[in-house]
Amino acid sequence: MRVPVDWLREYVAVPADATGVQIAADLVKVGLEEEGLHTSGVTGPLVVGRVLTKEPEPQKNGKTINWCSLDVGDANGTGEPQWVVCGAHNFEPGDLVVVILPGGSVSTPQGPMVVTARKTYGHISSGMITSERELGIGEDHSGIIVLSRFFADRPEVLTGLAPGQDAIPLLGLDRETVEVNVTPDRGYCFSIRGIAREYSHATGAAYTDPVLALADRAPAANEQGYAVQLADDAPIRGREGCDRYVARIVRGVDVHAPSPAWMKARLTEAGMRPISLPVDVTNYVMLGLGQPLHAFDLAKLVGPIVVRRARPGERMTTLDDVDRALDPSDLLITDSESQRALAIAGVMGGADTEISDTTTDVLIEAAHFDPVSIARSARRHKLPSEASRRFERGVDPQLAAAAAQLAVELLVEHGGGVVDDGVTDVGSPVPAPDIDLDLSLPSRLVGVDYPSERVVEILREIGCGVEVSGEHARVTPPSWRPDLRTEPDLAEEVARIDGYEKIPSVVPTVAVGNGLTHDQRMRRLVANLLAAQGFSEVWNAPFVGDDRHVALGYDAAAARARTVRIANPLSDEAPLMRISILSTLVDSLRRNISRGFKDVALFEQGLVLALEGKQTAAPTEDVGVRPSPQTMAAIHAAVPPQPRHLGFVLAGEIDRSGVWGAGRPADVADAIATALGITEALGLTARTVADDAMPFHPGRCARVELADGTVVGHVGELHPKVLTALGLPARVVAGELDLDALSAASGRPAQAVTLSTFPVATTDVALVVNESVKAADIEAALRTGAGEMLESVRLFDIYRGDQTGAGKKSLAYRLSFRAPDRTLTTEEVSGIRDQAVAAAGQAVGAVQR
Repeated sequence: MRVPVDWLREYVAVPADATGVQIAADLVKVGLEEEGLHTSGVTGPLVVGRVLTKEPEPQKNGKTINWCSLDVGDANGTGEPQWVVCGAHNFEPGDLVVVILPGGSVSTPQGPMVVTARKTYGHISSGMITSERELGIGEDHSGIIVLSRFFADRPEVLTGLAPGQDAIPLLGLDRETVEVNVTPDRGYCFSIRGIAREYSHATGAAYTDPVLALADRAPAANEQGYAVQLADDAPIRGREGCDRYVARIVRGVDVHAPSPAWMKARLTEAGMRPISLPVDVTNYVMLGLGQPLHAFDLAKLVGPIVVRRARPGERMTTLDDVDRALDPSDLLITDSESQRALAIAGVMGGADTEISDTTTDVLIEAAHFDPVSIARSARRHKLPSEASRRFERGVDPQLAAAAAQLAVELLVEHGGGVVDDGVTDVGSPVPAPDIDLDLSLPSRLVGVDYPSERVVEILREIGCGVEVSGEHARVTPPSWRPDLRTEPDLAEEVARIDGYEKIPSVVPTVAVGNGLTHDQRMRRLVANLLAAQGFSEVWNAPFVGDDRHVALGYDAAAARARTVRIANPLSDEAPLMRISILSTLVDSLRRNISRGFKDVALFEQGLVLALEGKQTAAPTEDVGVRPSPQTMAAIHAAVPPQPRHLGFVLAGEIDRSGVWGAGRPADVADAIATALGITEALGLTARTVADDAMPFHPGRCARVELADGTVVGHVGELHPKVLTALGLPARVVAGELDLDALSAASGRPAQAVTLSTFPVATTDVALVVNESVKAADIEAALRTGAGEMLESVRLFDIYRGDQTGAGKKSLAYRLSFRAPDRTLTTEEVSGIRDQAVAAAGQAVGAVQR
């Protein structure tokens, strides 16, 4: 928000010697951060000049220039006439104009431009007669500034003007503008009125609310006002889209009448471009008071104005000449007879009823709109207008009548209009609820002693109504402060107004904690283990679409049943929460491969959705109001399970090729080794069992089970159809593990095992089985048969050939035995081995080879 210092002085008693830097520093005290300090950028000599002669000179290019002599007094150091070339023609000898002499500069989009004496059109032009645009005080560039016309509404300024007089203070080019950053909760500061109030809080300067006098002059509503109907049939969160609408009519307005120079200067200083009198008036009132207005051409309205929601399929053309498809939640200003959409309420007007060159009668709209409705429409249509910026932060609902009165007075004064007797004021804003405040709360929250009397004094200073009862008070927030809704809000105001600088900088004593939780330690261990093995950790947004479920080979209906749709997705192509880490991890793999990284190892830890049954709707509460315990319980019950998973992918070579020889591509064994390495690092015993689960290849997929049979995930090679659908290389291995299940299992107390110092005894055994028998089943049988003496069993060879016969295979295992209290004899080892082989024979039909 840009705040012209001269404008600020109208509302609050800013000392005459206060600079922009001092004002900005004072505003910082109450939380309004300085963004910048602006001036006109014009440097002197810029003086008043009287035109002595004007000699037109036609040029070969068809243009006519004027060779002029000017009386600039002693400003040029000689007292002689100043000769300049001027391309404008809207002046005559005797007129007082504004001249910038050599050495002066003006601000341009490219930076400062220094004026020098230069040869042009066959003359030495020593200076420049300036226009409004060149000085940055307006947009008019059709001619130069003629002071008698520029100050037509302020003839007293012309009295005593003399050639050579400094024109910088005359045109207000020496004025400063302070720019402050307004936070979203301080919408009332998007106005000079609000900034003036805050300056008063910071300095104690006397503040005069301009709304009080305007409200006294504003007439009451009557039956002669323009008909307006509030017909919002789809309120958002139970809030009417428009709860107050004020309409005033001014007839016979001269829309071609120029805006007064002081108004254009203030608009320009505040960062807005002067356009025309009706538009400038509405912008001036908005900047001054904080109430956005809209001006309609009364002749183009048909029937009563109706404020309603858009209908399905409805469209309208806004003032920027864009045809827009409206959403049913958009709040519209319409006329009831033609059912036209006249404006997107609080955002932008429509082209059908805009003020034009033929307009004579103007209807001024001053309304109060629901912030949520306006914010959603502004973002939906990508129209962040000055009006929507204020409405979405909250506009004072009691301001509309006073703002409309000021606009009417300005149009009558400067546009020659006549105000109608009819006044429309419909709707009744719901006042903010009172707040019960414990007067000791600010002291307890901030850590500074605020006596109860000081708390009450501050709250009344910011406009609150306060009724004290003992150590409690009933506080009624002012209408312009919709952000004050809870006790902590009021405590913050007490701290802010009393002075942030009074809060001591004391570092609090940190309570001794317990360090990381078991889950955190486990996740950190897994991440460090994978990073040490060459994996890179990535993060992906957890959003997918149905097409990703199809690409991964999931049953689309079953996948949809396990997830939920996001109410306001970042992308319409990904409106669902993911049910698998791999469904988003493959995006990172594909991106890396597309950028030339062929050997890739990635992992990600994150939440997935595991909805069970039908999703229940969670209740909602207003922002700023703490939900009740029952509401919190209902909210938690509506949140579906979200277990934390680990996903990893491997593509390309796991052992790189080089001068030492050929490399080795990643295969299923690497995925299995990665999963088993994780479980081993967590102190868990796990095994892999052949399985068939998408998105893995049916013959190259393994299920990871813990010793108690708990399934914690799957690993394997991705299915060829999945690779084709995702545009990935011909062979990619991956895995996904349930970290919550691993955490629960690894959190159990570990049983210490005494290490034996006696030697190990090893023996090999080859078993012939049917091709359909799984190696994991054979290993389980050997472990069962061998008993406690078996220390380890390892498969080291598989043979298929003539010696095994058709449909058979031979698997060779190395068995290691160790006793805790003695050295095992050969006979004992052979006996244990025979027991293990016998158990395998009974379990899977294995025959020792």
